[in-house]
Amino acid sequence: MEPDPFPELFQQHRAQVLALCRRLLGSADSAEDATQDVFVRARQGHSRFDGSRPFANWVLSIASHHCVDLLRRRATESRLFGSEDVERAAVAVDGPSPLRALMAEELREGLRGALATLPARYRVPLVLAVYRDLSYQEIATTLGVTRSHVAVLICRAKQLLRLHLSRAEAAGRHQ
Repeated sequence: MEPDPFPELFQQHRAQVLALCRRLLGSADSAEDATQDVFVRARQGHSRFDGSRPFANWVLSIASHHCVDLLRRRATESRLFGSEDVERAAVAVDGPSPLRALMAEELREGLRGALATLPARYRVPLVLAVYRDLSYQEIATTLGVTRSHVAVLICRAKQLLRLHLSRAEAAGRHQ
């Protein structure tokens, strides 16, 4: 009997899936749960996996779709019950020196805060474009909207991020 390759695939790709889920969902607990769900779905659908394509792309696609579905459910619940979760995302910046590491952490915190201010409708397409490197058409297909709508949503997300960051910078100068 051939050994099961899935535990090794899980170990190799878990961190990537977890990071994407964390960026999209904004909660470590939600990301952990979603990551488990993604690998359960991947295991169940493994027969549909095209072995000529990278496993990472396939499992990250499952993760993107799963998180978007979760966010849609949250939006529906929010409309029904009046609450909405805040999303956060991290930006990786390399830097060997302690000063550079501190500056990078400040930048990440600023971006996390700015991303947290974005409504999910703007945050999700931006995260899919930046962190998953999906094309506008792929995002449109994932979200069930047109490509031009994705372009508008991402443009508005960037404008709102710039506005938030410039206000935060101005407030920091006045302290």
